[in-house]
Amino acid sequence: MRTETQKNCLFLAWLIALVSTFGALFIGEIMERTPCVLCWYQRIAMFPLALILGIAAFSSDTTVRRYVLPIAAIGAVVALWHSLLFAGIVPETVQPCTREGPSCTGDEQNLFGVLPLPFLSAAGFTAIILLLTIPFRKSST
Repeated sequence: MRTETQKNCLFLAWLIALVSTFGALFIGEIMERTPCVLCWYQRIAMFPLALILGIAAFSSDTTVRRYVLPIAAIGAVVALWHSLLFAGIVPETVQPCTREGPSCTGDEQNLFGVLPLPFLSAAGFTAIILLLTIPFRKSST
C-alpha cells in the first residue's frame, strides 16, 4: 500500500508541475505578460520538472526524487524570495528586476487581479517537495 501511495504522490507532483508549466505559458503567451527576472528563474526550475516527473510517474520510478528535489528546492527558494519582495518584506532596493523590464512586484504579478503569481509559484514548488518527501519517509516499524 505504501508503494501505491508513493506512486500516486509522484503522479500528483507531476500534475502540479504540468499545470504550473502550462499556467506560466498561458500567462506569458496568451495573456501576453512578460515574465520578470525572478519569474524566469522559477520557470527554469519548473519546466523540466513537468518532463522529468511525467516520465517518472508513468514508469513508476520513485527514485527520481533524488534528482527532482534539488531542482524543486531551488525553485522554491527563488519563489519564496519573489514572494517576500512582492509582499514588501524585502525592500525593493534588492529587487533584481530593472526599471525598463517587467516589475517583480507590480500589478502584472497578480492573476485576475487577486492571485499573486509569486505565491502560486511558491505553493506549487512546496506542494511538489511535500509530495515527494512525506510519503517517502521511513516508517518506524
